[in-house]
Order: sequence, then structure tokens, then C-alpha cells
Amino acid sequence: MKKAIYRRILLKLSGEVLRDPQSGECLSDSVLAEMAKQIQAVRKMGVQVGVVIGGGNIFRGMKGQDRGFGRAHGDNMGMLATLINSLALQSALEAAGVPAKTLSATAMPSLAELFTFRRAIELLDAGTVVIIGGGTGNPFFTTDSAAAL
Repeated sequence: MKKAIYRRILLKLSGEVLRDPQSGECLSDSVLAEMAKQIQAVRKMGVQVGVVIGGGNIFRGMKGQDRGFGRAHGDNMGMLATLINSLALQSALEAAGVPAKTLSATAMPSLAELFTFRRAIELLDAGTVVIIGGGTGNPFFTTDSAAAL
């Protein structure tokens, strides 16, 4: 087994990577399973893994403007799409035997725990893959902004 160079990484994924390449369906079971397998391999190297994933495979906030939603409303819908992707990835990881937890930038206690830096570090230190959904919790920012923060 190869020795890890880094102790902890943050993986930023576009939501588009979850789209089924053949059918075009927004969530591909085979892609999710492959991602889980690759994340599992990195964890086996002793690396703590955090993930931020976009929601563009389901809804892009800026497209809300084209539909008359207004940018802020569209961005809120996009943040929900990132949570759908986060929960899908969490399920795929758990099915592969990898402990995973979705933390949300917006309070949604029945779906995910609220993100705090301290909680994320606690989970990472315990060997849990931390998936951060909901972007920054604010419209006008992308999941790239959340990953950078």
C-alpha cells in the first residue's frame, strides 16, 4: 500500500460527474459506487477525506433566472441539489462500508447535521468521510466558494 503524502484532503466535485454517461439521468449508481470505491482506497492510505459536491446535474441556480425565479431563489434551489448529491454519495459510501456523514450549511436536522468547523474536524479525526452540502448557505456563491472557505 502506498504511503499518503497528505493527512487530510478536501475533494471538490462537480455535480455533473454524477450524471449517467449513457442515459443522461442525473444520478448514476455505477458512478456513485466507483467514487465510493476510490474514496475508500484513499482512506485506506490513512488520509482523512472531506468532500464538497456541486448540484449542477440536478439544478444550476443561475438557470433560475432564465425561468423567472430570480437569482437568489434559483441559488437556493441549487443548494438543495447539492444536498441531494451529498446524501447520494453518503449512501454509496455507507454501502461500500465507509463511514460517512453529510453536514449542511443550512439547518435541516431531519436530513443532515448543521456544519461547524469543529464538528467536521471531529468526524474526520474519527475516520468518517465528511460531505459538506448546501454550499455556503448563501445565494450568489458557488460550491467552489464553499470549498475555498
